[in-house]
Amino acid sequence: MGSETHPAAAAHADAGARGRFDFDTVVDRRGTWCVQWDGVADRFGVDGLLPFTISDMDVMSPPVVLDALRDRVGHGVFGYTDWRQEDFLSAIRDWFATRHGTPIDTGRVVYGPSVLNQLSQLLRMWSGPGDGIVVHTPTYDGFTKAITGLRRDLRGAPVGDMDALGAQLARPDSKVLVLCSPHNPTGHVWTEGELRRIAGLAADHGVAVISDEIHADFVHTGRHLPWTGFGSGRWALITSATKAFNFPALSGSYGIIGDPDDHAEFLRRMQTAEGLASPAVLSLTAHIAAYREGAPWLDALVAHVAGNLDMLAGRLRAAFPGLGWRPPEAGYLAWIDLRPLGVGTTITDEALQRELIENEKVAIMPGTTYGSAGFVRLNVGCPRAKAELGADALIRALRRLGA
Repeated sequence: MGSETHPAAAAHADAGARGRFDFDTVVDRRGTWCVQWDGVADRFGVDGLLPFTISDMDVMSPPVVLDALRDRVGHGVFGYTDWRQEDFLSAIRDWFATRHGTPIDTGRVVYGPSVLNQLSQLLRMWSGPGDGIVVHTPTYDGFTKAITGLRRDLRGAPVGDMDALGAQLARPDSKVLVLCSPHNPTGHVWTEGELRRIAGLAADHGVAVISDEIHADFVHTGRHLPWTGFGSGRWALITSATKAFNFPALSGSYGIIGDPDDHAEFLRRMQTAEGLASPAVLSLTAHIAAYREGAPWLDALVAHVAGNLDMLAGRLRAAFPGLGWRPPEAGYLAWIDLRPLGVGTTITDEALQRELIENEKVAIMPGTTYGSAGFVRLNVGCPRAKAELGADALIRALRRLGA
């Protein structure tokens, strides 16, 4: 990258320069039942670590969302709620039109408490125990847990390897492809050509496609293209505003299902067998406010994160010139291939984690969580000062190990 500025930082520089939003003030999240901060010992075995782990951000939600929530709380009555109303559906429709240049049919929209909940429901609809579910590797661990938890057979194809993907989809008992778009953990933004080829392979082999697009609103380079423009046969797009606008604890997600009968069946299951007819009203409130008024805040945040990624790239380049790491095309999760430094071979992943935990007192996700030794995933959705601490801790740990 040399001294280049990350494209997203340049594209949104005006929003950041105006100083309309503050992403550098530290918000103390400890003691708020927060998984990333208060639950760090559950995954890393040690309390009190500085975490760069689970994919939420250490920034306050948009002011427009906070104002909308205060107004709704002020009403004081929180009865059963219907998501099938024009305020919510039109907010989704207009967001897809303005952010992604894509028309959607709101008559195909469904609602669920989370993207993973929707994924599980769709897997139950479109596959049975023992059937093959295909994913790209490395794989978000939430997919792994959902698929294996339902006793389906997890099958992987490396990101970008269309021949491997075709081979997995061609297996007679492969029923569903779970597409992560943009991809977590690599941050890859699928091109139109790639999506068309994936769609063709799925159609050729009669495999349904579930496209998880929860990272779609955080693209740095390229353009996110929703699956609605590529799907045929059985398909669903599942997503939420909770990731980009940082309110996952409010829960709530929605999906778009292509086939009318599948749409009706999904609604039937959610309303009867799952007992999930009424959504969380504060989630609806937050979604509507984010999609209606939150774009300037999101643009500024994407620029801030792009700056954090530039900082990380610069420090890694200075410390390890041969590493050649470049920021991801989407998201705030830095997927770093450390194999050129010997991690995963002469330096074990376990040794690196011991250095990070015991000496640096930081928690950074090991690539083995996603099925890839020799990598780490570092969350830079945070104030710049915290991102710098994470970058420096990783570099010091690697140097002590002889990288």
